[in-house]
Formats: sequence, C-alpha cells, structure tokens
Amino acid sequence: MAAPVVSADVPYRVIVHPQVKGSQIPRAALNSIFLKQAPKWGDGQAVQPIDQSVQSTIRQRFSNDVLGQGVVAVQVYWQRRMSSGLMPPPVKTTDEEIVSFVASTPGAIGYVSAATPLPDSVKAIEITD
Repeated sequence: MAAPVVSADVPYRVIVHPQVKGSQIPRAALNSIFLKQAPKWGDGQAVQPIDQSVQSTIRQRFSNDVLGQGVVAVQVYWQRRMSSGLMPPPVKTTDEEIVSFVASTPGAIGYVSAATPLPDSVKAIEITD
C-alpha cells in the first residue's frame, strides 16, 4: 500500500460525505472523479464532486496537484465535454458552502482550505500516490 501523502505545504484537504467508505484515495482516482470519468464509488453510489471557484487559490493548487493542469486548461476540457452533454462539477464560492454541500449530499467529495474547521458531518481523506 502506498504511503499517504502528508505535506505541510498542501493548502487543502479533500473531504467526503461520512457514508463514503475508506480514509484514503489514490490521486489518479481523484483526478477521474473531478474530470467526471469515474461516476460511481466502489459501492455503486453516485459520486458528487464539488469544485471551488475558478478564482480560488485552493482550486488552482488542487488543479495543478491532482488534475495535473491549471484551471484554464481544466475549463477548456469542460468546454469540450459540455458540447457532448457532460457538465462540470457544480461550484461553491466558500469553504463553508463546500462543507455544507458535502455534509448534506450522499456520495459528495470536495476540497477545502487546510485551515477550515471540519464538523463531524464530513470526513477528511488522504490522497495517496
């Protein structure tokens, strides 16, 4: 099993709805989820990714670290995909809105600033390589 990626310079945490199983997620799986190439969790439940605003520095880091491309490249990807009917993840503008969406949406996954206090209604998961 790969060692968890634990780095003090990662400014965000990935959070999921508490019913999502597991405490880790491979970076490649996270990439597939946020590019909507993986529509379901391992147990068959629909994945509900939620993105930060394109102006967010957290989104910029997440896009570079997890998706391997900048926010503009991801937007170009979605413009192409939307022409075939696939819609990008919804966007929330604050960490609190992301936490609220994830807490209230089964199958939800999002990312928030590492400094965001997390209630018991969501759980943080580690990214593995």
